[in-house]
Amino acid sequence: MTVHTLNELLLVCSLVLLVAVAAVRISSRSGLPSLLIYLGIGVAIGQDGIGNVVFDNAELTQVIGYAALVVILAEGGLGTKWKQIKPALPAAIVLSLIGVAISVGVTAAGAHYLVGLDWRQALLIGAVVSSTDAAAVFSVLRKVPLPSRITGVLEAESGFNDAPVVILVVAFATVGPVDPGYILVAKIALELAIGVAIGLSVGFLGAYGLRHVALPASGLYPIAVMAIAVTAYAAGALAHGSGFLAVYLAAMVLGNAKLPHWPATRGFADGLGWIAQIGMFVLLGLLVTPHELAQDFWPAVVIGLVLTTVARPLEVFVSLLPFRMPWQEQALMSWAGLRGAVPIILATIPMVTGIAGSDRVFNIVFVLVVVYTLVQGPTLPWLARKLNLGDSDEAAADLGIESAPLEKLRGHLLSFSIPDASRMHGVEVSELRLPPGASVTLVVRDAKSFVPLPSTVLRHGDELLVVATDPVRDAAEARLRAVARGGKLAGWLGTGSNGS
Repeated sequence: MTVHTLNELLLVCSLVLLVAVAAVRISSRSGLPSLLIYLGIGVAIGQDGIGNVVFDNAELTQVIGYAALVVILAEGGLGTKWKQIKPALPAAIVLSLIGVAISVGVTAAGAHYLVGLDWRQALLIGAVVSSTDAAAVFSVLRKVPLPSRITGVLEAESGFNDAPVVILVVAFATVGPVDPGYILVAKIALELAIGVAIGLSVGFLGAYGLRHVALPASGLYPIAVMAIAVTAYAAGALAHGSGFLAVYLAAMVLGNAKLPHWPATRGFADGLGWIAQIGMFVLLGLLVTPHELAQDFWPAVVIGLVLTTVARPLEVFVSLLPFRMPWQEQALMSWAGLRGAVPIILATIPMVTGIAGSDRVFNIVFVLVVVYTLVQGPTLPWLARKLNLGDSDEAAADLGIESAPLEKLRGHLLSFSIPDASRMHGVEVSELRLPPGASVTLVVRDAKSFVPLPSTVLRHGDELLVVATDPVRDAAEARLRAVARGGKLAGWLGTGSNGS
């Protein structure tokens, strides 16, 4: 079976979608990175596999891969907490700029001198694999209880470093001489600045609109949020800026704006992110030709060894030198530079432009990503424990507060359930000390609803409905989150009433 058109490709992908969704369960139970399972599905149904589907359209793969990456970055941005990432921004920015340059240079030198690739191919591989993959980092780090400083740096780095890497890959994949270094630096700076400006502008404008305009149906809010994020990418790309940086920043702004119906929006974005990952990984598995990988296996292992044991540790050490981070944290961050589908997608760029040896570049990148994802992903929790960096703090789980605007009444309905680990358990309604203008109007307990008294004691599993006027909506939500973390004495014993 040969696949050449988008319609044929969609048919093939729809047939394997249910299998891929079932693989999510296998991945979560086995501990294997989902990347490997989905790539394996694509390889199994592709050329040399049981399906023998022949697919060689690198241009279509690149387009669909970019679209999937936009969705993945949007989902990652929506789940990034500003309070966690704010202290990590300077380090993440340096890693995304200076660190990328170090990684490209060291990896390219290894590919040239140890494997014998010409400088163009070596620089392409060095640039392609210097991008840490947002999907891999987001999925692994959110399951590993690391200190917030490390998680913040790694998540921000994976969201930021796609932009300069894409610029470098496009420059190295252009037929003809490569631009001088100072021109590349100027292009990167300009595109990043445009991406930042557009991403923040679209994010703030979108958040303002969603918070002040009541949509006719709650199901429209998740769609609107994703549409705003995609708009940021499109606007950034059209303005010759970094669309990837724009979509990540816009989504991060939206994710921290306390939008209406937020839990539903997060669930919708999470589902879209899974679909994007599944489709992208299966497609990349289809594109590869397994029998061609054998000759490039050991070159990929050698280059990957240079990347993980020399280039990545060096870029982390040099980039984080001004921030005086402990060596344990630097060691973990060196090992946590996870690669995923993004490098494989970027490896299709020289294939589309027709650079000599681009097929070999793709094969080396594919093998490198698979081998080192299999090694790094499962061993990351073990390394964190060995370095005594596991975050054992079992503070109360944050409240998933859902907000619905009452436009005509100039108020909001806040609804949430009290998690098992929440310190709101045992607190009386009066002890919540909600600001004037906010009140608990209904409690659902054991499938029965009732209007609470000031002396009603809240329990784990209770579902609460809080009505708040416009002026105190933010203060009421902040107070609820503070009590969930600090109990009835929140604000007096170190837990701020603002929820920090």
